[in-house]
Amino acid sequence: MTVRLRMAIHGTKNNRIFHLVAIDHRRRRDAKPIELLGIFEPSPKLDKAGERSCKTMKWSVDRIKYWLGVGAVPSKPVTRFLEWGGIMTSDSGHHPKPPPQQHTETHPPRINASQPST
Repeated sequence: MTVRLRMAIHGTKNNRIFHLVAIDHRRRRDAKPIELLGIFEPSPKLDKAGERSCKTMKWSVDRIKYWLGVGAVPSKPVTRFLEWGGIMTSDSGHHPKPPPQQHTETHPPRINASQPST
C-alpha cells in the first residue's frame, strides 16, 4: 500500500479548508484518511479585535516526519508547503524532480587526416 501525503478539500464554496492527510494513493480526494496531519485555512478571518489575520497552517511536524520516514510520498503542493514551513528541504529525496533536459551537444566538423587541407 503506497501512502501519499496530500490535501483534502472541506468547507463551503467560499470558505474552503484544506486538510493535510496521509492516505492510500488509490482512494478518492476526500475519502477517509489514515491520519489527519494538518489544517490549512487560506482565507483570512477577522479576529476579535476586528483586525484581519493571516492565512493559517496548523500541522503535526512529528507525524509528518514519521510518514516521510516510512516512505510516504508527498504531492507537489504538499512538498511546497513543507518547504515553506521548514519541515523539508529542497534537496531532500521527496522533492519532485525537474523534467529531464534534452542532451544536445554540437561538435565541430571532423577533418579527415587523409585529405590534404588547402
